[in-house]
Amino acid sequence: MKDKGFEIIAAAQDTGGLQVADPWYEKAHVTYTALIDTKHTVSSLFQMVNVPTGVWVDERGKIVRPAEVAYSKQQRALGQAIGDDRYAAGLRDWVEKGPKSVYVVPREKLQSRLAMRGARERLADAHFKLGAYFSDQGNRELASQHWQESQRLNPDNWNYHRQDWSFDKAKEMTNFLAKVRKLGNKPYYDPVEFPEPDPGPAPPQPKP
Repeated sequence: MKDKGFEIIAAAQDTGGLQVADPWYEKAHVTYTALIDTKHTVSSLFQMVNVPTGVWVDERGKIVRPAEVAYSKQQRALGQAIGDDRYAAGLRDWVEKGPKSVYVVPREKLQSRLAMRGARERLADAHFKLGAYFSDQGNRELASQHWQESQRLNPDNWNYHRQDWSFDKAKEMTNFLAKVRKLGNKPYYDPVEFPEPDPGPAPPQPKP
């Protein structure tokens, strides 16, 4: 859909930088803009708490759909359905119809979903950023201390956990699965909110 003005920008959220993220981009043979965000700036600005997460931004730079899980189709993982087949269909509809697309989140609902984070979440983000700084400086001990505090303050932010765990490959998957099991019936990703499809005009009723 590039010929229709549509652009994909991917931003890998990883303090490991090029060494960690580039192999994934190379394996995927990406043809779109691919960035590496070692400071997790994108996650902070768009309030992303997991990956993959997508945000729809129009040609004026306005958000029309805030952060949500961005799988192109539904699949099964972790014992539950993840993603939504309607995501890619909705994206195409928006590219075709712009602000008239039913997949554009109404302004009043958009404002509530973009509400400013509370003091606890902001403090958690500050600790996480300090962790990223010390990680970049090679001080793994201080980085881990700040990352653990960010996880304590905001345990629902999976990006905080995943970044910290990524430095211990022997325990990374064990830590991840243990936290997933603690979710119980709570989904790993919040479900995508899409409008119900228009059923179209009702069929004519036979005359009595």
